[in-house]
Parts: sequence; structure tokens; C-alpha cells
Amino acid sequence: MNTESHSAAEIPARLNQVREDIRLACEGADRPADAVELVAVSKTMPAAAIEDAIEAGQRVFGENRVQEALGKWPALKELHPGIELHLIGPLQTNKVKDAVALFDVIQTVDRPKLARALAEEMERTGKRPRCLVQVNTGEEPQKAGVAPDDVAEFVELCRETFNLPIEGLMCIPPVDEEPAMHFALLAKLADELGLPELSMGMSGDFETAIVFGATHVRVGTAIFGARVLLD
Repeated sequence: MNTESHSAAEIPARLNQVREDIRLACEGADRPADAVELVAVSKTMPAAAIEDAIEAGQRVFGENRVQEALGKWPALKELHPGIELHLIGPLQTNKVKDAVALFDVIQTVDRPKLARALAEEMERTGKRPRCLVQVNTGEEPQKAGVAPDDVAEFVELCRETFNLPIEGLMCIPPVDEEPAMHFALLAKLADELGLPELSMGMSGDFETAIVFGATHVRVGTAIFGARVLLD
């Protein structure tokens, strides 16, 4: 396993810098600093790197893949009570059982079949992770997410038919477009639907997302450095 991209000294320093950048962005947007939750994206990172962030006070993390998270997080969560784990990558219906058991927040609800599967598993287990609907703000055919025009109908389906705890919206803007317009669209949709949570903004654009009302920013590279490959 390649761990050269992080060290015990680097991660706390990077984490503190990101926190300061969030504070300054909130100040510039006339928002309280605690209005924005930092989700440290630990996908592909080894447990040792995650431990460095936990020791530096980070308690909210995001993972893209259920299978990878299962290899790291049960032990980490047992060692560190109070950790909040977000699923921020696509969720296949055959992984719903594991996702509901492990994650505290599922940010990528994006289709009726998945909503039904989540509802059935939550009913079966009594565990109800908070949910966000992923919106494909750029309407990119290769990307997951609900089209903007369909968000209201889908949120209603999730809430009224499946009784899912939908608390907000999430997006990943197209890489070749100005993210501000996508953040503005997501904020508008959430406001129209009375949804309080907005997960938007990553390492390169989280400060812009904060200006547009992000309540959660998903930051990985700026904290952990370059991605490493898990064995």
C-alpha cells in the first residue's frame, strides 16, 4: 500500500488550513462558522491516515464505496464513538443492507428503486440514516442523480410513499463548468422544497459553495493529499 502521500504531521496541518478556509468563507458570506459541516472524504485512504485526522479532531467522514468502507470503518467507529460516516458515492440496491447498517447519512438517493430498497431495509432494522437526494445539476448522461425538473416529484415520492428521512440535496457539478451556477441551482431547489441541508463543494470549490449556502462541504485531497490505492 502506498502511504507516501500523507504523514501524521501533514494531515492535521492540512485539516486546520481547511477549517480556517471554511471559517473565512463563512465570515465573507456573513454566515456563522458552525453553519458548515466539514465532511473529510477518506475514500482510498488507509486507516492510519484516517486515524491522523480523527486525532486532530475530525469526526465527520465521507466514503464513496460501500465495500471499501466496510473494510475500514466498523473497527474505526468502534474505537472512536461519535464518528459520523456519510456515503457520498453511488449506491447499488444490492449494497443497501450494508449501507444502512454502516452509514449515518446517505447523500446519494437518486432513483425510485433505491428509495424503495432503503425504505424496506430501514423498516426491517429500525435504523434510519439521514438521506439527501443527489441532483444531476448538469444533466450529464454519464452521471448519477435526479434531473433538476424531477427533483420535487422525487422528493415527494421519497417522503410520502417511502417515508424516507430526506433532509437535503447534494450535487457534483460538471468538471468543465463554472460551479457557482450549479450551486445556485441546488440552493434554489432546496429552498423551494423547504430542505435545510445542502451538500456541495469539494477541495477546489468549497469556498464558492459556502457563499451559495452549503451546509456540508466534501473535502478530500486538500486534507489527505493525493489519493492512494488500497491493496
